[in-house]
Amino acid sequence: MLNIILMGPPGAGKGTQATHLVDKFHLPHISTGDMFREAIAKKTPLGLQAQAIIARGDLVPDDVTCALVKERLSQDDCAKGYLLDGFPRTIPQAEALEKMGEEIGRPVTLVIDLEVPEAELIRRISGRRVCPKCGASYHIDTMKPKVEGICDRCGAELIQRKDDNAESFKTRLDNYYKSTQPLVDFYKAKGLYKCFDGTKPLQELLGEISAELEALK
Repeated sequence: MLNIILMGPPGAGKGTQATHLVDKFHLPHISTGDMFREAIAKKTPLGLQAQAIIARGDLVPDDVTCALVKERLSQDDCAKGYLLDGFPRTIPQAEALEKMGEEIGRPVTLVIDLEVPEAELIRRISGRRVCPKCGASYHIDTMKPKVEGICDRCGAELIQRKDDNAESFKTRLDNYYKSTQPLVDFYKAKGLYKCFDGTKPLQELLGEISAELEALK
């Protein structure tokens, strides 16, 4: 099964690669944000619990987040694989994911990490535009939509995130590396970690990742 975790700093191209990978390999793309929104919309017990916590302005604790992930990965569309984006973020979450994967018979089979130098990340992030409806990513210089300001996939108007500027991005980047380096070591020790050069052209990088996934099928 292609049970994949997609890692990489903000601006590394995770959204772009995810869009192509889920289409090519017919995998559900599961992000924590989408997962919360779906559970809340469906009014599941965990969704209602998360909604109450978010409404108070509090961070959703690990036990609720992990339970939601388990609930989502147990659904039928994940039977042949999934692409997990934005989770885990900590070692306790990674350990919980490992345990739930064993319990539901859907363990992680590969961790993909996109590596990009900091200077390139800053250049990318300042020109990034995203679709608020479907999550597709674009860039004003290197990945323009067919119609300026409009998403190719769903037709929604593209936006620039408020924190996509050099100053706030540097803080996000520092926090990312601080929190994710232990995860890199965790998955390397388990032989599941694979790093890819995120500066390569889109199709070349997609080809390398796809070849890795094909070898797992």
